[in-house]
Amino acid sequence: MKPIWYFVGILLLVLGVLVLGAGIIDLMSGELPGTVLADLHPRVWWGGIMTVAGILFLLFNRKTVA
Repeated sequence: MKPIWYFVGILLLVLGVLVLGAGIIDLMSGELPGTVLADLHPRVWWGGIMTVAGILFLLFNRKTVA
């Protein structure tokens, strides 16, 4: 039986990759959305943070509980 944090890691990893991909596509298109701090590229930052957090959750919770 896997702990709940294993599934949280999968969810963070999948969503982080999606957000990071959207941020990279925005960077490559060259058009910034009309928000105040769009030049800081929050999609890239949050996508990267979520992806790393998901990987860490998966690594620390890969053992099964007996």
